[in-house]
Amino acid sequence: SSGNIIYVKYSTLARDVKVGERVLLDDGKLELEFTKRIDNSTVEAVVINGGYLSSNKGFNLPSSDMSVASLTPKDKKDLEFIMKHDFDWVALSFVREEKDIIELRDILTKNNCQAHIVAKIEKPQAVENIDAIIAATDAIMVARGDLGVEMPMEQVPMIQKRIVFKCIEASTPVIIATQMMESMITSPTPTRAEANDVANAVMDGADAVMLSAETSVGEYPLKAVQAVARILGSTELGWNVYNKFKKPDPTSLSFISDRICYASVSMSEGLSAKAIISMTQTGYTAYKIASGRPNCDIFIFTSNKKLLTRLSLVWNVRAFFYDKKTNTDETVRDVITVLKSKDLLKDGDVVINTAAMPVIENRKTNAIKISTVGE
Repeated sequence: SSGNIIYVKYSTLARDVKVGERVLLDDGKLELEFTKRIDNSTVEAVVINGGYLSSNKGFNLPSSDMSVASLTPKDKKDLEFIMKHDFDWVALSFVREEKDIIELRDILTKNNCQAHIVAKIEKPQAVENIDAIIAATDAIMVARGDLGVEMPMEQVPMIQKRIVFKCIEASTPVIIATQMMESMITSPTPTRAEANDVANAVMDGADAVMLSAETSVGEYPLKAVQAVARILGSTELGWNVYNKFKKPDPTSLSFISDRICYASVSMSEGLSAKAIISMTQTGYTAYKIASGRPNCDIFIFTSNKKLLTRLSLVWNVRAFFYDKKTNTDETVRDVITVLKSKDLLKDGDVVINTAAMPVIENRKTNAIKISTVGE
């Protein structure tokens, strides 16, 4: 900005906005109202709520119909860099409908890029189209900063809970982001309200929580991460965090695999199992088991090296490389030996193994086995 002029990179601003509509700057800290269209590139606005404005801050048009695509020319240029490197995930901002995800996936596929997509939910249109977006994407991020600016902030808590619930039902990883520990940008300790916010994300069933300014520009990045980790660990001791699995749909083409995953979660509770152990090539079984939120470890073995890091986003999943093609009993012995060597299992632990039989054919998960380590 310069004097009484604010410059933005949104080239169609003057065409898209109408007199009387609002613009919000810096996550809603400043509010202006459009009063006049001067020409094709300039509009006049009056300040409703003023304040300090620095460079490179975001702006939102909550009541305007924006003509700009979710995947902007700058996004496409950034994608060129992303596709040249081995990224696991790529996040798309300001998703409005499923076709935004499809457009991005088409570009990734045409360039043989295996990165998976995170749809950032920040617009009212995305909330309206959330079911189709969840079906089209690989993961969801509830980006509450812009969402709470684009929509009344009092609606955001219930929107968050509804989206997390839908993601668990769809076995789609979901991230809660923005202002989780906002005070720790300048303070070495969080507020009690922030601690409750992080804990509530856990109780809702989120796969991950994300820090933003707290670690990118904050004065206490390490303390912020440590504080979040303590809150997560403490909350996960609670009784209402686990066992959220939806019963499989008998008409689904993957019903048998889904039923095996459901059974493994159900039995883990009744048996007080230490872990559910599974083999997967695509990650499907890992997503399904994790969506049940079992109160035990989830250990995933795969020969797909991309999954080893990608699955770190998924709730309570730890992945290990395993590429032997042998019979199921030998595979079970092998993976238990690996986990014992890493002190993740000990003699006497009850474990539940799921597998695809025969192992050598890479079929869908169709078998379940309960065993006691050391017997």
